[in-house]
Amino acid sequence: MPTSPTFSPRDVVISAVSLLVFALLDLLDFILCYFYRFLDVILEGNPVPCYCQRRGREERSDGEGGEEVSETLHGRRNLFREIGFPFWKAASDGEEERGELRSPRWSDCSCISCLSWQEKGQDKLHLAVMEPSQGRKKESDTDSTESVVFLHGFLSSSSFWVETVFHNLSEVTKQSFRMVAVDLLGFGRSPKPTNCAYTVREHLDMIEASVVRPLELNSYHIVAHSMGCIIALAMAAKHPESVKSLTLVAPPCFDSTEEEASHSALNKLAARRVWPPFLLGSAVMSWYEHIGRSVCFIFCRNHSTWEWMMKFVTRRRALSFLFVDLTKHTHHSAWHTMHNVICGGAKLVDKHLEAVRKAEVPVTVIHGDKDQLVPMECSYNLKSKLPHADLKVMNGRDHSTVILGREKMFTGELEQIWFSSSNCTKIPRS
Repeated sequence: MPTSPTFSPRDVVISAVSLLVFALLDLLDFILCYFYRFLDVILEGNPVPCYCQRRGREERSDGEGGEEVSETLHGRRNLFREIGFPFWKAASDGEEERGELRSPRWSDCSCISCLSWQEKGQDKLHLAVMEPSQGRKKESDTDSTESVVFLHGFLSSSSFWVETVFHNLSEVTKQSFRMVAVDLLGFGRSPKPTNCAYTVREHLDMIEASVVRPLELNSYHIVAHSMGCIIALAMAAKHPESVKSLTLVAPPCFDSTEEEASHSALNKLAARRVWPPFLLGSAVMSWYEHIGRSVCFIFCRNHSTWEWMMKFVTRRRALSFLFVDLTKHTHHSAWHTMHNVICGGAKLVDKHLEAVRKAEVPVTVIHGDKDQLVPMECSYNLKSKLPHADLKVMNGRDHSTVILGREKMFTGELEQIWFSSSNCTKIPRS
């Protein structure tokens, strides 16, 4: 007979405290909803309605790419909304129409750095490009120059790859490949439009318009971390003939055969629990639209002040890219990317994996066994769908330290992958 699961006293206490804390957070988000409605009407005139109303089914059935809009945007449970207060329904009447989309909104940062993409007048992604060094020109014409496209994770930017990989490349690699690190749509110095749902398709379209076509990429490798892996899979599935290799680091790829794949991904990545603390932070920012907007208002809108304070406290002229990148987004871009890429993308993973499998694109998966943000089951699930993929489990490494702290070794591993699946003849020493 199957044994019933047992719970330790510690688990019972954590569950009880979690229930109480998230009930209070439900109430706070419920109150903040009215607070922001009031301010938005005053400051924007015709504001964009929030996702507290369950308008999802109408939106998902309309428009191109509707299947990529995650149900988690509209279906997040809230105790006080589910009770159904009369004044809630009355306040919601007549708000089905979307308001005027403004960028930036009053709660977003409007500094020169954050609005640089508007001043340029070009809706193109920011790129950090390292062209092949002059020594490459001496190589024979039979070796065509290939490129490597880097896609970062959530709340990050191209700086992640510049600082960890670009600075550790061997001379042979610098001569043989063009490195292209991308600031994904809504992050870093790339555009952060308000009239965008930040679906996988929209991210992919921007990469094609900013990277693939302008740089005329016909043969390239892809390296992605965390959230970027979902976009990387979509890119490889669409252009399998051009992708020479695909390296996925800590990919949040859940089984998309489940009936509610988006909700399943949300519950696994941001479970409503107070312990461990990082899980509480993920849950608060993923489940509560208005609390998340408040956090972004405090930190992202005032990032210049926080950066000045950190420099004063640490006595440093330059801050770590990890700290700076945390605030280089708007609430709108981060909120929609979280739900439409990380959660909504779960519905598309199997389709993209099947296309990659049929094209036999070389795939390498790297995952730390101590990763508490993206569970190892994601990489095992990916391996089961791609039997030819090379899965490397890094002992004692978590979501960040699977790269950070071993940058030189990690870069060497990437170089071996690129040279083994490219037309280049020289192979750097490991």
